[in-house]
Amino acid sequence: MKERILVISHGHPDFSLGGAEIAAYNLFNAYKESEQVEDAWFLARADRGRGATGQIRKRRDNEYLWEQAVHNWHMMKAVEQNSLTTWFADFIKALNPTIVHMHHYAHMGLEFIRVIKQVNPNIRIFFTIHEYMAICKHNGQMVKTGEGHKLCSSESFDECRNCFPENTAEDFWLRKHYFKKHFDMIDGFISPSEFLRQRYIQWGIAEDKIIMIENGQADTPKLEPRPLNEGEKRNRFAYFGQVNPYKGIDVLLQALHTMTKEERKELVVEIHGANLEQQSGEFKEKVQKLAAKLIKEGCLRWVGPYRPDEQMDRMKSIDWVIVPSIWWENSPMVIQESFVAGRPLIVSDIGGMKEKVRNNIDGLHFSARNPTDLASKLLLATKSSTLWEQCSENIVKPLNYMECAEAHFEFFKINTISKTPR
Repeated sequence: MKERILVISHGHPDFSLGGAEIAAYNLFNAYKESEQVEDAWFLARADRGRGATGQIRKRRDNEYLWEQAVHNWHMMKAVEQNSLTTWFADFIKALNPTIVHMHHYAHMGLEFIRVIKQVNPNIRIFFTIHEYMAICKHNGQMVKTGEGHKLCSSESFDECRNCFPENTAEDFWLRKHYFKKHFDMIDGFISPSEFLRQRYIQWGIAEDKIIMIENGQADTPKLEPRPLNEGEKRNRFAYFGQVNPYKGIDVLLQALHTMTKEERKELVVEIHGANLEQQSGEFKEKVQKLAAKLIKEGCLRWVGPYRPDEQMDRMKSIDWVIVPSIWWENSPMVIQESFVAGRPLIVSDIGGMKEKVRNNIDGLHFSARNPTDLASKLLLATKSSTLWEQCSENIVKPLNYMECAEAHFEFFKINTISKTPR
């Protein structure tokens, strides 16, 4: 029997270009093309328009926007409760999916999981987890609040209380059990990295219920290496992504400041990033101040935001991609995108970044949050005559969209067989 699959995301790539939203949408399109699927739909939280009315409206064929929001982020409860048992329930009844593949619950709440099972207990629900939100109230970052942004390796009700003193340890105990109650209704979990998978096993998801499948990428050939003039080096570096306190842009800029002026003349760093203007005044001022001198010298170019379809063109003119995040990350989309392009990376040596990039094989690691060590790796990459070629040749092509979809089908089948009564 062919599947009828509804993909649910907390944002639509038409409006929100986060990695999770793009991964969900790419997988939806792969499902549509698969011979194993009768029909597929995409439901995304609407982040433009009339606000949280609870209504579901059509975006285009098989794509819908849900005007929902969350009013209680501690317990992840939806604003429009009435819409869950009316518009949303009717939507599920009308589509009659065999599988709901959710990619988030942020901005929508956890309650829709329960409603799906109430409408039809035979609908199988699968959840691709893109962050640590169930484990950590701090936006799923597993980073402590306050100055320093210290990392957490696991949950602790008392330490959670230190980050959020308005809540008691008992509040966090109740929060975890509320999340787990809803997660118990989910048939299987997918993690794009082994690092995140292990965090959730430690948190309480059964090991045999969660599998690692990387996010699929475009099936395109590697870019040609950047043409070099005589005597030129592989000295063009670039950052791609959001500009916020957790992405390590300030660490990258500080790394350039630790170099001598002569060393900075040896390389160029480009920032292809968005949303600096939306950050707090303190962080924004810090980044602008660090960048000003470097831009004037010519070693830094602040290129600005880009559309997904522009990324490969921008990568043609650079040699290395930098991912300097100060939080664990999961499976940063830019790592897989860089591998598709044939561009090795320099990444923080923690979390999903350390897992996805093999040190001295298809990229370089530097000590997370350490500008001096990052500077040393930038200079090493610049000065070496063979390192770039070696790392580029060792890049393994990531899963393409259809291969990613096929890996999901295998997990869906195993899960179905394991639940079939004997």
